[in-house]
Amino acid sequence: RPILDMSYSRHFLDFQGSSIPSSMKKLVVTKLSQNFREAVTLQQDSPVPLPGDGDLLVRNRFVGINASDINYSAGRYDTSVKPPFDIGFEGVGDVVALGLSASADYTVGQAVAYVKAGSFAEYTVVPAKHAVPLPSVKPEFLTFMVSGATAYISLKELGELSEGKKVLVTAAAGGTGQFAVQLAKKAKCHVIGTCSSDEKGGFLKSIGCDHTINYKTENVESVLRKDYPEGVDVVYESVGGKMFDLALNSLATKGRLIVIGFIAGYQNPTGLPSIKAELLPAKLLKKSASIRGFFLNHYLSEYKMALKHLLKMYERGDLVCEVDFGDMSPEGKFTGLESVFRAVDYMYMGKNIGKIVVELPHSVNSKL
Repeated sequence: RPILDMSYSRHFLDFQGSSIPSSMKKLVVTKLSQNFREAVTLQQDSPVPLPGDGDLLVRNRFVGINASDINYSAGRYDTSVKPPFDIGFEGVGDVVALGLSASADYTVGQAVAYVKAGSFAEYTVVPAKHAVPLPSVKPEFLTFMVSGATAYISLKELGELSEGKKVLVTAAAGGTGQFAVQLAKKAKCHVIGTCSSDEKGGFLKSIGCDHTINYKTENVESVLRKDYPEGVDVVYESVGGKMFDLALNSLATKGRLIVIGFIAGYQNPTGLPSIKAELLPAKLLKKSASIRGFFLNHYLSEYKMALKHLLKMYERGDLVCEVDFGDMSPEGKFTGLESVFRAVDYMYMGKNIGKIVVELPHSVNSKL
């Protein structure tokens, strides 16, 4: 690995213990499929990438699992990209090498977080301008990168939250739902959260949710009709299918439904859950209601502001960032890249409370 000007070598590699190997493990999409285990292969001996002039080489310590990992492995986001390609959206780790320009703002050993395709790997090259410097390597910081930012920006830009508004959050105990609940409470709204267990309901109450509905044991539609006859003002919706129909029917006059996903359909061949959309125009017209879609990539101009705000709230103790390492899953904690497959299954079984995170232990066996 030649370094042209040795006087700058300290910028590129840390010779005091980072022990960068020449090869690494990573997950690669080798076949397009909504079945994550069919689509993705664990490669054992991929070369560790070299950072360019404006790049950081990050040794990943924690990586985040997202429902849309399945959409990515199915090739739904960019149909022009053909396998093989890297997967994983977000990571937290240490800078172990960097290019000369990047060394103006970063140093070896610094903790960073990032959002970039290819985080399901032991090492990822990240452009320095897209990295977020952190005070330390903590899995809680990972919860902000996609999940927290999605909740913050979508509610701020599309939710029009104000005191006393009734906000329904579906999948409220999940990675992004936990933030939607807390941010709506900070805006002095009345928050209703749907979830799939009493344990999740208890977690939701602990973060301020006013009314929890266990959809496994309660009829969500009749509970909403009985307790909120005038309807709800805002829905933060990530489930799709029957839950979308139900949320739409529960909107108040001038209500707003924000679609941030539809996990119920991601494992289908089309990626879409079936909904009863034929009456949609009439339903919206009757209530002067609206449906707004939200995709984080379209709001990147707001991203750094959102992260700054979330980090400040967390540092002040105003935000709970629940992380689920899968300790309660049958095979135990999600450790190592091979456990990403289990972690994705765990998410689709609806088991998680908070953000699912996989820890990547650092091995110092092979040296560069």
